[in-house]
Amino acid sequence: MNYLRTALLLAGLTALFMGVGYLIGGGTGAVIALIVAAATNLFTYWNSDRMVLSMYGAHQVDAGSAPELYNLVAELAQRAALPMPRVFLMDETQPNAFATGRNPENAAVAVTTGLMQQLSREELAGVIAHELAHIKHHDTLTMTITATIAGAISMLAQFGMFFGGNRNNNNGPGIVGSIAMMILAPLGAMLVQMAISRTREYAADNYGARIVGQPMWLASALAKIENAAHQVPNMEAERNPATAHMFIINPLSGHGVDNLFATHPSTANRIAALQQLAAELGTQTAPRPAGGSYPPRSPWGGSSGQRGPWG
Repeated sequence: MNYLRTALLLAGLTALFMGVGYLIGGGTGAVIALIVAAATNLFTYWNSDRMVLSMYGAHQVDAGSAPELYNLVAELAQRAALPMPRVFLMDETQPNAFATGRNPENAAVAVTTGLMQQLSREELAGVIAHELAHIKHHDTLTMTITATIAGAISMLAQFGMFFGGNRNNNNGPGIVGSIAMMILAPLGAMLVQMAISRTREYAADNYGARIVGQPMWLASALAKIENAAHQVPNMEAERNPATAHMFIINPLSGHGVDNLFATHPSTANRIAALQQLAAELGTQTAPRPAGGSYPPRSPWGGSSGQRGPWG
């Protein structure tokens, strides 16, 4: 059902793009809009990961430079039956994370230094599993395409205001129609984009929790990240709000409830869904507190020789 809903929303977004093109230039405008959308998506397909990682100053790490983080990602990727993604670290105080890449073979997981410092390793595992779920379901590509089309609709609507407003009603939308299009088309695109984002977040929470087998690890992490996001600003995200939907929790200040204009479901709703999943799986254990620093030598709170976290 989630995939069907996402497909329908994507189709609606594309139709809206072509509709704006039609209002501006008739049948030819619709075709041009479709061509522009295809070309934009092709460019985004190959370059989106590099663009967003560079935007946030993320640097790649490996088993030598960040062994705890890298090995955790590797173990979770193996459990999810995924190729090992590239691992990036962002020098950012706000705890948060996102995944990017056009497919599982060319994916990347990026986490902030704040995430590693403020979460226990169980909670960090839940967050990374969530991001791997996005990769598994190709959400990284889906969300990049929706963001690109939504942005293109906004630009096209503004273009129509300048070049369509002087036309008469027989050849174009006219000044009134152009103003309405400039307001309503971006708004409609934003609503569709946000609806797709919320749908994919719920699905990633569910599958990510199943990867680690402990839904409450992710639930605890979401609560901490949500609380920190309201207190610790992410200035790069504030400058680039179109990327907010990529993060596990909206990094922008002032966001709130699960409504039409939210990039993410409300955290309370997500935690409730994870609690229900935990009850279904019979795993109600909450992770231990994060403590003063990340990470402890043994990821699940004991010395070497303890039973592993997945057993």
